[in-house]
Amino acid sequence: QVQLVESGGGLVQPGGSLRLSCAASGFTMDSYTIGWFRQAPGKEREGVSYISPTGSTTDYADSVKGRFTISRDNIKNTVYLQMDSLKPEDTAVYYCATGWKAWGLQENRGYNYWGQGTQVTVSS
Repeated sequence: QVQLVESGGGLVQPGGSLRLSCAASGFTMDSYTIGWFRQAPGKEREGVSYISPTGSTTDYADSVKGRFTISRDNIKNTVYLQMDSLKPEDTAVYYCATGWKAWGLQENRGYNYWGQGTQVTVSS
């Protein structure tokens, strides 16, 4: 059974950092693109970043470029999202997702499996 579990969320002050983790079980992650998405209260879910199976290709939403870094450790079956210089507008529930045909920053592009999400709150 495919399962994704996010962790690492929490409360952080503006300008601070967090590292989110997405741990996979029930499948070998190294053949799958993994995406990070987020949903703020009252807003639609949006793509934040994704990473190709080997890690050779990554992309980011314009709102997080230069501040967030996605990476993966296929031996540990885990993908990370390092978030630096956090802003209040980064406050959201963050989800990781995957699928056999997953690609890009749009959730309707093959992202069939989703984690339960982890809350990130940026506030002073």
